[in-house]
Amino acid sequence: MSPSSDQLFARALQLIPGGVNSPVRAFRSVGGTPFFTKSAQGATLTTADGRELIDFVCTWGPAIHGHNHPRIKAAIAAALDKGTSFGTPNPYEVEMAELIVSFFPSIQKVRMCSSGTEATMSAIRLARGFTKRDKIIKFAGCYHGHSDSLLIKAGSGALTHGHPDSAGIPASFARETIVVPFNDPAALTAAFAANPGQIAAVILEPYIGNTGFIPALPGYLKHVRQVTAAHGTVLIFDEVMTGFRIARGGVQEREQIIPDLTCLGKIIGGGLPVGAFGGRAEIMDYLAPLGPVYQAGTLSGNPLAMAAGIAQLRLLDEVKPYPRLDALGRQICAAALAAAQAKGLPMQAPQVGSMLSLFFTPTPVRDMDSALTSDAKLFGRFFRACLDGGVYLPPSAYEAWFLSTAHEGPAIDRACEVITSAIKSL
Repeated sequence: MSPSSDQLFARALQLIPGGVNSPVRAFRSVGGTPFFTKSAQGATLTTADGRELIDFVCTWGPAIHGHNHPRIKAAIAAALDKGTSFGTPNPYEVEMAELIVSFFPSIQKVRMCSSGTEATMSAIRLARGFTKRDKIIKFAGCYHGHSDSLLIKAGSGALTHGHPDSAGIPASFARETIVVPFNDPAALTAAFAANPGQIAAVILEPYIGNTGFIPALPGYLKHVRQVTAAHGTVLIFDEVMTGFRIARGGVQEREQIIPDLTCLGKIIGGGLPVGAFGGRAEIMDYLAPLGPVYQAGTLSGNPLAMAAGIAQLRLLDEVKPYPRLDALGRQICAAALAAAQAKGLPMQAPQVGSMLSLFFTPTPVRDMDSALTSDAKLFGRFFRACLDGGVYLPPSAYEAWFLSTAHEGPAIDRACEVITSAIKSL
């Protein structure tokens, strides 16, 4: 007989810190213990206990076509037949580079890596090398992975567990990182005025996905672009979550903003570990072996990840899913807001395309501080009620939800019923 989730978690606790390999999976902010997934198909996870759950985490973004899509499986199988890793250039990485450049007009050259954290870390180093400056600006609540310079006032699991900063980061590192509130043009302008000629890069999630989902206010990203251009500062869009999800060319396509560098991940691996960063050729050419900024990785451009990602991106162009995904997102939010209004509960439901969040607060959510006005304990009760009803949400009040093309028909209808019932039970 296969072990249950509780049995697996008990074993994991003895060997893995907290029993999990990524903190938010521990369910500590929503209560209870995590389930273990043994398989996934379409919009559904099947747990070690045999339960089927409609999944709104979508492996934190990559599964835009749902889990275990046959085209992506076939691509991985074909690549696997040729080998798992070569340590040399391979044809897949060239094809992936061509696809990324065609999807993102701001990207003239691109470098593959193995994770979003690696992409953002490398982009920051590249910006510092290119500008010969040290300081960077990030935004409170934006999460860019767990590298030292960026894990300050971070969202995602750091915020979920009450630690927006991390132990182990030297104060000297932190002094080079300036944090300003998101969606506040005056604060960004003031930060530049206080540090003339010192800012190498501004990095942000153009729509935040790691403090819950928070879109940029109209005109805000244009202001960010204007200020950075005026000061000779490299503008980095972290589109690890939003790339290929908000639009074919990410938030920058939707908002018509051209950053200098873009960080990508998740979707371009089709569910396998991957990352990438790219942008203006004159900046990218500062990377070794052409330039003085060193970055390397044995598994960069891994053939299995590249093959899966190529299949996923080509499928996006065939299916053209964005209007339908937006309609599904609006359907979820409308059902939740109607139930909250009937119950007399304050709720915000920001949504663009296949990304959304529900915040239990009367305050419009525009930044990390307003996101923190949401009732996290109430969200925990809501999460558990949804899970009891067969719907799996991100196990945190401060994470975005994701939809896929597999969330059609019965899946979305059933999810709306469960979410409505869960809100009414609060």
